[in-house]
Amino acid sequence: MNRRLPTDPAALLALAQQHDRVALARLVSLVERGGEAGLEVARLSYRAPVPYTVGLTGAPGAGKSTLTDRLITLVRSGWPEPSPEPIDQVGVLAVDPTSPFSGGAILGDRVRMQQHALDPTVFIRSMATRGHLGGLALAVPDAVRVLGAAGFPVVIVETVGVGQMEVEVASAADTTMVVVTPGWGDSMQANKAGLLEIADLFVINKADRPGAREARRDLEQMLDLSSLGAWRPPIIDTVASTGEGLEDLWSEIARHRLHLRSSGILEQRRADRMAHELRRVLMARSAIVIDELASGEEFASAVKALAAGELDPYQAADRLMGR
Repeated sequence: MNRRLPTDPAALLALAQQHDRVALARLVSLVERGGEAGLEVARLSYRAPVPYTVGLTGAPGAGKSTLTDRLITLVRSGWPEPSPEPIDQVGVLAVDPTSPFSGGAILGDRVRMQQHALDPTVFIRSMATRGHLGGLALAVPDAVRVLGAAGFPVVIVETVGVGQMEVEVASAADTTMVVVTPGWGDSMQANKAGLLEIADLFVINKADRPGAREARRDLEQMLDLSSLGAWRPPIIDTVASTGEGLEDLWSEIARHRLHLRSSGILEQRRADRMAHELRRVLMARSAIVIDELASGEEFASAVKALAAGELDPYQAADRLMGR
């Protein structure tokens, strides 16, 4: 028999902080749905410590889910640099394609993470893109904060690979990995600007296949021709299906974390993230106001004036916004 959970977000958060996974799942569902309950969850989570967020992005079929599955075990071993730091819980938000039938996530990523499905120290949640072109569900930043409020020090965000729009993952991650595979070079020119903008690390997965050496060469050349700061994104070869190269990958993630913290860049990135989130909230609130405006008489009157040629769309918009 299913137990009855409280409906109050504060009570749910208190349970989640006591490692109640069902309550935590309910909180994430609330921020996905939005509404007053979702806003209350976001407010409660906002002042909690921010978890260190690792983003994975790349084209479909690059093996991101298998890579994440293997990485979870290493994350649980703790940060190796500068001195061992334990990590008692790991959260994973896998942003899946939206089902065309139900509007929910297809859950393919969770199927490939069954190794950790029953691990009480690991929380894996699939989230639907709901048609969002960036591949990153709008609720993901709030969900990351919920996991932080529940005591998760590290959260992995895996996103749908949708070409150049992958850059949006950087808005929710401290360290961003771009996963490529041998033979990816045909799409390099289209993705180059976006990849260089967001990549803190490059991962050549399935590196046991022909073309891995050429993929590394192409990435190195791309980096050589770019203006880089103090951090040059390393390139790590992995074979996620066997675990080859995963320890090197985790060491590079830790090295990047140390670089961000020692240089002060981590604080700046998180400040930029707050600016991005504020813009996102303002745009969402503006959309609500516009929807309300569009159902009013003044909007209908403006449409008639447009049809009669008395106004152009910009004049009509200025008049309505003035109201």
